[in-house]
Amino acid sequence: MSYRNDPYDPKQVALLDPAALAEAVADASKAFTAAADPDALTALRPAHLGDRSPLSLARREIGALPPAAKSDAGKRVNEARRAIETAYAERAEVLEREQAERVLVEERVDVTLPYDRRPRGARHPLSALLESISDLFVGMGYEVAEGPEVDLEWVDVDALNIPAGGSPGTFHIAPQRSGLVLRPHTSTVQTRAMLSRTPPIHVIAPGRVYRTGEVDATHSPVFHQVEGLVVDRGSTMAHLRGTLDHVARALFGPEAKTRWRPHHFPFTGPSATIDVWFPEHRDGPRWVEWGGCGMVDPRVLRACGVDPDVYSGFAFGVGIDRTLMVRHGISDIRHLVEGDVRFSRALGAGA
Repeated sequence: MSYRNDPYDPKQVALLDPAALAEAVADASKAFTAAADPDALTALRPAHLGDRSPLSLARREIGALPPAAKSDAGKRVNEARRAIETAYAERAEVLEREQAERVLVEERVDVTLPYDRRPRGARHPLSALLESISDLFVGMGYEVAEGPEVDLEWVDVDALNIPAGGSPGTFHIAPQRSGLVLRPHTSTVQTRAMLSRTPPIHVIAPGRVYRTGEVDATHSPVFHQVEGLVVDRGSTMAHLRGTLDHVARALFGPEAKTRWRPHHFPFTGPSATIDVWFPEHRDGPRWVEWGGCGMVDPRVLRACGVDPDVYSGFAFGVGIDRTLMVRHGISDIRHLVEGDVRFSRALGAGA
């Protein structure tokens, strides 16, 4: 250490020696060059520019120098610090540019790809099955017809030869004399088809229907049907049977067959309940009730403006929910309405 009356010798303060300062600059530059990324470079800053760095320690020694030597020593320290800061800034610029270029490559976004940040859903199997059945009938020359789900009681009851009060389980829309109901069957579309078309008529009406009742494994107050209607000269039960046999094989496989059991429907006569033989049922081969059918009652034709002496017709209705359950071995109808996307995906787009 120097004393006030001694001649100045910078070697007496080792940290302020030009060689020591040059070595500090060289060490810092070498360390900065070796840093692989901005985070690593930031971690090196305290060792070379922080409070305990060689430059900071050297600056503290300036006070021990004679007054004439302090200015020169201060300049040397400042020059060394500027050199280190310049080396740091240059390396930081290089690393930030390299990182930006790397991010552009690694995180490149193809703006031509579909937007897919939200999880994809799936088509509901009932919707897919309804569409498949519609395609089947369109291929047979039928037209797909639609009608309102809230309909006139006359269309749902009177025109279909149903006794006053409607079918059991019908939802009536308040007030009591509104004359409106939630349709309990898609036969309402049958009425509207005959009112709006001139025979020959070949239509199907897929859609949602409503009936009062408790929810359990096999029943729901909201379900789906496909109603079919043919009005033409010479239509017979044989044509109806051939149509339903073809549809059953298309939906349940080539080994499927149908049987008919006598039944009563107000809007058809003669009428029958349709059972389908399904060899691949989950409980083994068996007959499964599928729907109802029959020849359109002449009073229904007459109410809709069709002359029953010239034209005859047949109609049928099958449950889509039951068809889906039988085809895929589903034991609980509530699975169809729970909204679990895994259920929809498991059944596939074609249901």
